[in-house]
Amino acid sequence: MLGRMRVLVVEDDPAMTAMLGRSLRRAGYAVDTAATGTDAVWHITETDYDVVVLDAMIPRPDGFEVCQQIRAAQRWAPVLMLTARDHVNDKVRGLDAGADDYLTKPFVLDELFARVRALTRRGPLPRPTALRVADLTLDPAARTVDRGGAALALSNREFALLHEFMRRPGDTLSRSHLIEHVWDIAYDGGSNLVDVYLRHLRDKIDRPFGRDTLRTVRGAGYRLDPDA
Repeated sequence: MLGRMRVLVVEDDPAMTAMLGRSLRRAGYAVDTAATGTDAVWHITETDYDVVVLDAMIPRPDGFEVCQQIRAAQRWAPVLMLTARDHVNDKVRGLDAGADDYLTKPFVLDELFARVRALTRRGPLPRPTALRVADLTLDPAARTVDRGGAALALSNREFALLHEFMRRPGDTLSRSHLIEHVWDIAYDGGSNLVDVYLRHLRDKIDRPFGRDTLRTVRGAGYRLDPDA
């Protein structure tokens, strides 16, 4: 089955393209490559890929624009975005544009393979314009959040954290997962970043409404309860 899986690598650095192509082929994938956003959009609209490995900083249209264009064209191949940028705004921008996962350069090949495998298991899924969990709505494009029609003012980090939970309602997300996906840094076992921001988020999305949406799962992490 693995040999039938097709990956598109979109990267304008020839050395990186060669390395990724060679490594993915050795792992059993069929690999196509593109060096520009224009070529990438053409490939994705003409071919059904199991996953797209997309560098953010390619000749225009860049990776963010490629994601927006292919999603607008109803192409739902899972996208793993690669970038040297590690600012939370770039990560949120990539996810808002339609990417499924995000990996910052430099990366370890084993991690890239693990993420590609996870995306191929998930398969293509349509992405709604806005995320909704019960009466909580988050619109990535407009960067708005409301609960039962009441607008909520969140910081960029709080928005990114809620976005991660609303992409996986009901799933228990570990502290290390949240730090990796929202802060893009290695997990420090002594860090209380997640606890601090979760407290801020609960103060805005739960307590004013008498809700308990963001739950702590003792010893495992946290989850957004869709039935709260």
